[in-house]
Amino acid sequence: MKKVLITGIDSFTGFHLKSYLKRQGFEVLGTVMKDGDDNETFTCNITDKSSCVSVISKTNPDFVIHLAGISYVGHDDIEAFYRVNTIGTQNILDALVASNCDVKKVILASSATVYGDQGCEVLDESMCPKPANHYGISKLAMEHMARMYFTKLPIVIVRPFNYTGVGQAEHFLVPKIVSHFKQRAKSIELGNLHVEREFNDVEFTCKVYAALLSAKCHSEVLNLCSGKAISLLEIISQMNKIVGYEIEVNVNPAFVRENEIKRLVGSTKKLEEAIGTMRNIEIEETLRKMYEA
Repeated sequence: MKKVLITGIDSFTGFHLKSYLKRQGFEVLGTVMKDGDDNETFTCNITDKSSCVSVISKTNPDFVIHLAGISYVGHDDIEAFYRVNTIGTQNILDALVASNCDVKKVILASSATVYGDQGCEVLDESMCPKPANHYGISKLAMEHMARMYFTKLPIVIVRPFNYTGVGQAEHFLVPKIVSHFKQRAKSIELGNLHVEREFNDVEFTCKVYAALLSAKCHSEVLNLCSGKAISLLEIISQMNKIVGYEIEVNVNPAFVRENEIKRLVGSTKKLEEAIGTMRNIEIEETLRKMYEA
């Protein structure tokens, strides 16, 4: 079996990706911040280069999917964004180079937030990134740093657009909405109800990661997206149907951004050239799974 090492395997994405890859016949190992069992999970602080070297030496992976990092934009430790997301990634790459292991593909998770406000609805990889927060800046810095390793390692950088599913933390938008319905709340406060964004299923994201492992592409930056937009009102409407009552939606001005672009999706052109067309899961199915979990 081909061996995949997932950093941050205990994260929302890591949990689902581990299950998906195992079903596809991969041997899956992963890193966690503490209490690794040295069997399937290995304790690794990615901000410590020696810790990264130790794990790579122990696991000798065929593939690496690097998910470990700070993913919540509202995280209050600004320095941590760069220490973890940028330098932490460099430590993983340095460890792979130093190990001389015959790694077939290294996938690095960046973020669509690197685009910032481009003033248009469809975002493609040729655009000059303009991140507007420290999370996005740390991910863009990671991308630039990783390019220095393109001649040493078979790297693909992905920029995931919004995705959701069972187990995602409730400070993210869709889990917040589902949680209100689970609690039979009478009302919910949201921002601009008419904006349309991608809200892909985490299973779709896992399929893309798996397909990229065997794809011939490397030294590339790819959107991880479906190109399909869904409005907040549509999500509310679907939940009304699933649960059987209508929640009162109140717009909180504090959640509304000025000059917000109404519709925002990723271009799927480069991704489809690399792996073909991937079918996404309908939002109703995603929401139902989250509600019934």
